[in-house]
Amino acid sequence: MKTASKYWNLVRLDSSGKIKITEISPAKQFFHRQVSNSSDSENIPDLTIQKDLIAIKNSGNENNISADRCLRCFISHQIRQACIQLDIQFGREHGFSRNDLFIYTLNDTLDSFRDSVAGKQASQGKYKSLAVEILETFDPAKANLSTWTVRYVKQNRELQRFLLEQGVYLISSWAILNDTNIKQVNRILSEFHNLTSGEIEQASILLSGYHNVYRRDRLKSRQSKGRKCTTPSTEQLERIADLINRQGLVLSPEQTLTQLEKLAGLLREYRIHVRGGKMKQESFDNTEINTEGMQASVIQDEEETVDQGDFLKSYQQQFQQSLDSSIETVITTRLSKFKGKKAAKAPQFITALELFHCQGESMSAIAPKVELQAQYQVTRLLKLKELRIDIRHQMLQLMKDWTMAQTKLEDLASLKQRESEIELALGEQIDLVLNEAEKEASVADSTQSILAKRICEYLDRL
Repeated sequence: MKTASKYWNLVRLDSSGKIKITEISPAKQFFHRQVSNSSDSENIPDLTIQKDLIAIKNSGNENNISADRCLRCFISHQIRQACIQLDIQFGREHGFSRNDLFIYTLNDTLDSFRDSVAGKQASQGKYKSLAVEILETFDPAKANLSTWTVRYVKQNRELQRFLLEQGVYLISSWAILNDTNIKQVNRILSEFHNLTSGEIEQASILLSGYHNVYRRDRLKSRQSKGRKCTTPSTEQLERIADLINRQGLVLSPEQTLTQLEKLAGLLREYRIHVRGGKMKQESFDNTEINTEGMQASVIQDEEETVDQGDFLKSYQQQFQQSLDSSIETVITTRLSKFKGKKAAKAPQFITALELFHCQGESMSAIAPKVELQAQYQVTRLLKLKELRIDIRHQMLQLMKDWTMAQTKLEDLASLKQRESEIELALGEQIDLVLNEAEKEASVADSTQSILAKRICEYLDRL
């Protein structure tokens, strides 16, 4: 098993605060004796291994300490991965790195491994690491250990406090909208954001429509209890749009989604503020694109635009929206091609895409996890170069259409002449993003590019 070493290698911080991976020899010997000697050990899934280890840990026999150590080693790897993912999602924009997060989470020590299992530590009132807390609260009947670890990491109070100080509030937009009532939104938009009465009324209609569709659907579904709030479906957005249209707020389903996200953003800012978090001072611009060239291609004179700053802000927002839309279109198209005998490749493709872009794993490490034999098979499955080319093509068309619509040129001949200039400038900006992703594809554990981040966020929504 290529990933088996996670059960005996502990990820921890050394005295200088740097990541150090330490082999726990007793855990390794126990694992080889307990698991590796069994038949077909190469194909035993993590879930089966973890259930067996949990059973041994809770049995009270002489092997319970060894099982505990194996599980805590595995958890340490998952904690590290959860911090990396938070860094990818928020670090660049909010000015922190994964190393800042490790301090609060990777706090298991070699001394605690020498002492004994978590239960004995707790009974003696000794220091309890995050990994121990995760293991104590884990129920294999309700979740897998990887998912539970990620959830527990994000709920860690010290980590949440640090993230709030950086302006990050780890609650989804849809959960914020779901548990904010109309009276609260009126007060927040009026007293905190100083919006007009007309804007507040529209926001109230929008939120009421969201509650009447999205919240009601969740209440009807017994399975929704305890599950995170995800992006509204197309069908739900259509129902929300229909409902608010009857109240005088005319929006398409796509515009409804955009306005809901904006409203959630305002409510998020308020929640960060009241919790003592850092307020965001700059507009969201993860792409780090130099838009001056693009601005020069579209704007000839100051009289041709209302405000150049507004154009840049709109351009940055549209660039991100076009990237997200293109990613969704290209991945959906790729999945639609896995039909008939190739149907089994669809889940393989999604899993491999997630492991590569979101967890930074190499092609060779991904292969056994998607039931393939070699690195070249993963490369052939993902076809990352073709994926980037398709995203570029889709995105270029979307951005060109939007940019041309911003021009004030009446003369068709002039418009057509500038179209090629605009397309060239757009292509250069898009290539900056895609070239960054292409470079990181050859670097192990590198998932920092904006393309990787947006692909991961799309996979999360899936």
